[in-house]
Amino acid sequence: MKRIIFLMLIVINLTGCNTAPTFIQPEGKVTSDKGEYIMNIGEFKWKEHDFEASKIRTSDNYELAGEFSTLEGDKGEELTFEIAQNPSSIIVNKWNTDLTSDSIEVKDNKITLPLEGGYYIYEVIVEWSQGKAIYIFDVDVK
Repeated sequence: MKRIIFLMLIVINLTGCNTAPTFIQPEGKVTSDKGEYIMNIGEFKWKEHDFEASKIRTSDNYELAGEFSTLEGDKGEELTFEIAQNPSSIIVNKWNTDLTSDSIEVKDNKITLPLEGGYYIYEVIVEWSQGKAIYIFDVDVK
């Protein structure tokens, strides 16, 4: 009887020690007056202690934006970013339909939509001490 209990304890102990670390990729949201939207992730790299995770971009910004439910915004409207794990920096690039891009000023995790109507894709580059992510979303400015 003691042997059976001892063997069971060893099996339980070994099983508990061999579990893989649980990791949840930081989620990025963009919020407008009309609601909250989860941004698509283009790239992701994370390294913490002996754990490492990454997602390599397999499509360009335009393909990733096509997978996002296009946000409709008003000229000059403010958008707010909510990104998990408290990033140390957020850089935003606005891609235009003519394939040019502009850097957008981020203040207090907020940006302002352009005063000119049109379709724009936003690339949000986020960094933490443990890694980096690139989120994508698109906006139809009315």
